[in-house]
Amino acid sequence: MADTHGIVYTPQPIVDFMCAAVEEVLHDEFGQSLADPGVCLIDPCTGTGNFIINLLGRIHRQNPAALPDVYRRRLFANEVMLLPYYVASLNIEHAYYDLTGEYIPFEGLCFVDTLDLAEGVQMKLSFMTEQNSARVQRQKAAPITVIIGNPPYNVGQLNENDNNKNRAYPVIDQRVSETYARDSKAANKNSVYDAYVKFFRWASDRLQGRDGIVCYVSNNGFVDALAFDGMRKHLLQDFTTVYHLDLHGDVRLNPKLSGTSHNVFGIQVGVGVTVAVHKKASEMRRLLYHRVPEFWRKEDKLGYLAEMVREDGRHNALNTVLWQTLTPDTRHTWRVPENADTFAAYVPMGSKEAKSGKAGIGSAIFRLFSGGLKTNRDEVVYDFDCGVLAEQVRQFIEDYNSEVDRYRRAGKPKDVDNFVNYARIKWSRDLKLDLVRGHYADYNESKLRRGMYRPFGKQWVFFDRILNEEIYVLSEIFPTLDSEHDNRVISVTDAGSAKPFMCLVTASIPDLHLVGAGASAQTFPFYTYDPDGSNRRENITDWALARFREQYGDDQISKWDIFYYVYALLHHPVYREKYAANLKRDLPRIPYAPDFHAFARAGRKLAALHLDYETVTPYPLDFAWKPGKPITWRVEKMKLNADKTALVVNDALTLKGIPAAPFEYRLGSRSALDWVIDQYQVKTDKRSGITSDPNRYSEDERYIVDLVGRVVHVSVETVAIVAGLPGL
Repeated sequence: MADTHGIVYTPQPIVDFMCAAVEEVLHDEFGQSLADPGVCLIDPCTGTGNFIINLLGRIHRQNPAALPDVYRRRLFANEVMLLPYYVASLNIEHAYYDLTGEYIPFEGLCFVDTLDLAEGVQMKLSFMTEQNSARVQRQKAAPITVIIGNPPYNVGQLNENDNNKNRAYPVIDQRVSETYARDSKAANKNSVYDAYVKFFRWASDRLQGRDGIVCYVSNNGFVDALAFDGMRKHLLQDFTTVYHLDLHGDVRLNPKLSGTSHNVFGIQVGVGVTVAVHKKASEMRRLLYHRVPEFWRKEDKLGYLAEMVREDGRHNALNTVLWQTLTPDTRHTWRVPENADTFAAYVPMGSKEAKSGKAGIGSAIFRLFSGGLKTNRDEVVYDFDCGVLAEQVRQFIEDYNSEVDRYRRAGKPKDVDNFVNYARIKWSRDLKLDLVRGHYADYNESKLRRGMYRPFGKQWVFFDRILNEEIYVLSEIFPTLDSEHDNRVISVTDAGSAKPFMCLVTASIPDLHLVGAGASAQTFPFYTYDPDGSNRRENITDWALARFREQYGDDQISKWDIFYYVYALLHHPVYREKYAANLKRDLPRIPYAPDFHAFARAGRKLAALHLDYETVTPYPLDFAWKPGKPITWRVEKMKLNADKTALVVNDALTLKGIPAAPFEYRLGSRSALDWVIDQYQVKTDKRSGITSDPNRYSEDERYIVDLVGRVVHVSVETVAIVAGLPGL
């Protein structure tokens, strides 16, 4: 239940630090204490009441005589789940009894969804409505000046078939829409409606312009992620000082971390403590940031927080942090990457302006680019075996079309979520929209295409507007089978993705998550077409051709030369290292290297290797067959040995003599060989029961084993070519 609601209970050192920080800000900024008559406090998602209990102890140390009045009139908390609500009530009342020797019910605790209060409604429970309503009304009338707590962190259901969407809050959602979302330049703003973001918006509004403090521990994706530029802008408009203590622990950004070991909550997303201060008398705006060492374990981080809060309760939590003052740029980037000005001066690989065709602006190397294929049902529309894929797609279409018929016969009910059958169909948002619109799916063999699902991991894919969630403009890049013979595309890690930068050339339809979950890919083609495959045209702009020819004084430079130049340059280790932070925020921008043709030649070699990886001669690995075991090429799941010099293929075969170089050729967070090991295994999807088997029994039973050798060969050659690239 806690996971469903995105609830994570807060370790005590974090509670201590946050309460001390609030106490400190009240003292230093406003000359007040927690016990002062003008201070009203609320924990909007109290859990089991830890923040309130901590505050009670601090108030008692400061001014024992004031504690009863604060307890009765100026301390509030909300909880939406019944069991924590009762536990919080017991905990808070017991803590007050321990401090005063007197038992008094805590009437500041409400059984309510805090975000409901902004809607002008409250949870209606017949067995407690009267008492709870009175508490809620008293809270709503209180002039809140301090908001502290741990808001829910979940963005919503991970799977449409869970039928467990986050609740809609029309008022708060509208406030997020007209502030954080409206002022964001990001294309995808879904994450701006995360639950914890709504609590930031609610808290900013709940102060109602009063001097006050918001102190949250939360997902800290808003600090850097592109979609939160509008939120960052408004935080610095709504508050005069914002502190953010980054406790890191984002496993997606650094796969070397463990959520269990390195994250203070034991979760996968990064965590941070934000203290936002609104002081009307202040004309300055300050943004203060500190990040703990990346590889600190959970115990190190909690110990660090504990050390900063003295037992005597003095105001020193924030004052002990070595803050860095940040100056946001015009795009509301808080942590502006190094070399931002240099990177911005380079030639854009692609731009929205060039893509839109607006004249005179947005000049770029490639006119059109596209996100990779987004299916939302990989287990249905991808498979290593074309025949298996055809069969499962036909069944899916039959089931889906039956649902369209059933929906029409039922009179097209509005509540689609609770109408559709989740047992046989992997639903998604767009598929439900297709259902409502009465769109039938159809099977056609021409839609069975080759897709680059993951690096060096081709699969068959059913390329269809209904069965795929989004095909973006891939229909102009790979409209037909013939286009796969002509066209070449460079797929790169998209701006805002969690994974390290990568690029890969392919002649197959690339998946949106080519670089793996937690990241997306943008694809830059050499050719584009009309949707029927006609009217092939070069996608590198004439503007770019003219600039490169002018820069190098060479009218013989071709658009293919530029394509391969870009591909080689994106592999350059100095470029990747120097602009790593920039590449997380923007699509690549391309400098003019001193030796254009050396890069173009290297790019051709790299592209030939990466495109034809299935036909290169396998690297000469040693085949070690286990005595007494029958020879078999079947793969269930391969595994490297400890020093990565040998690969256990199956019980009978081990490939030995793997050199070190293949592990230097990385695509995102994995090497090319690691991608092959990860992808070429027998997997069964738990939800659908569909099994994916990469073994090619009828075509080439040795395919996977030979693929390992081929990818080792490709990796060794790639590392050598990249090492030979000239300087920038």
